Amino acid sequence: MPNTKLPHILVITGPTASGKSSLALTLAKKIPAEIISADSRQIYKYLDIGTAKPTPEERNAVPHHCIDIRTPDQRFNAGDFQIAGRKAIADIGKRKKLPIIVGGTGLYIRALVDGFFEQPVFSGKIRSELEDRLVNDGKESLYEELRTVDPESAERMDASKQRRVIRALEVFYETGITISEYHRHHTVEHMYDASFVGLQWDRKKLYERINDRVDRMREQGLVEEVRRLLERGFDDRLQALQTVGYKEAISHLRGEIAFDRMVELIKQNTRRFAKRQITWFRKEPRIEWFDISDDKQGDSIADKISSSLK
Repeated sequence: MPNTKLPHILVITGPTASGKSSLALTLAKKIPAEIISADSRQIYKYLDIGTAKPTPEERNAVPHHCIDIRTPDQRFNAGDFQIAGRKAIADIGKRKKLPIIVGGTGLYIRALVDGFFEQPVFSGKIRSELEDRLVNDGKESLYEELRTVDPESAERMDASKQRRVIRALEVFYETGITISEYHRHHTVEHMYDASFVGLQWDRKKLYERINDRVDRMREQGLVEEVRRLLERGFDDRLQALQTVGYKEAISHLRGEIAFDRMVELIKQNTRRFAKRQITWFRKEPRIEWFDISDDKQGDSIADKISSSLK
């Protein structure tokens, strides 16, 4: 039962292509609710097909928040999401509806629900050295170094997220303590009574769903979407465009890879991304996992969730 002393929120999470958005929409038809997207790319305008953004019809049926609130050249991080998401929760609460946070960006969800620890401030000397090494030695070298000194953080981290790798190494070399330890010893004042729901599929079936989704994106015009982004003047080196689906399409448009190879790489990299998401969320003890093998189960799962909220 929800704790009536704190505002109640529901978090629906899991790997990409697991059916999170569909479940949230089904649930919102059964109880008064609005949806907050916890997806680090759906916050960007013009990134629609490659992020599997909810359709205009879906967004008209149920109010959605934290979608299309930045352009791809504007920085946005977990701290920004915490501010935007908590404002949305407060607004939804005023309308006497349940905020449903839906997405697979674990750091955004953690920031929203639990807040952030106070990270130490350093002189910048070691950071400068690490940034020089990034240029000279490459990101793979720094990531391997992180795997040696802080394997726990490295396991959760995308090796391509260079700023996060550098920050984790900086904390370790400045203090002798891993950033993982800082996370563990951080205590927060919880603002919400949060229920967590996760969707889990057989791995083979999930990968099939990922492959099918990529095929739909291809058919819907992913390459054309990326072409329009570049024609708008957005730099292809922007962080928002150096993510799965967009970076491979950019390589194709540059003539570096063939179309079929682009599709193959998107599928491969999305499967790898899903594996990292599963690893992250498996370490969250608050999640109640629902085994799912068919999209038709969404309605019965929504019934169970709505009953538990009463």
